[in-house]
Amino acid sequence: MGIDLIFRIAAIGILVSVLNQVLSRSGREEYATMTTLAGLVVVLLMVIKEIVNLFDTIKAMFHF
Repeated sequence: MGIDLIFRIAAIGILVSVLNQVLSRSGREEYATMTTLAGLVVVLLMVIKEIVNLFDTIKAMFHF
């Protein structure tokens, strides 16, 4: 893990919020919602990958 994960999550958040505003102002609220959901899924997958790495490290630490 590291600070790069936080920067990647922040970059995705900024990108999704800009796209959401642009799509909402152009009258495409459905696409704005889908963009927000896609950004959320990408961030959740990144976090889940880090949680799996944490559990693998804990498992290796206790030799399970």
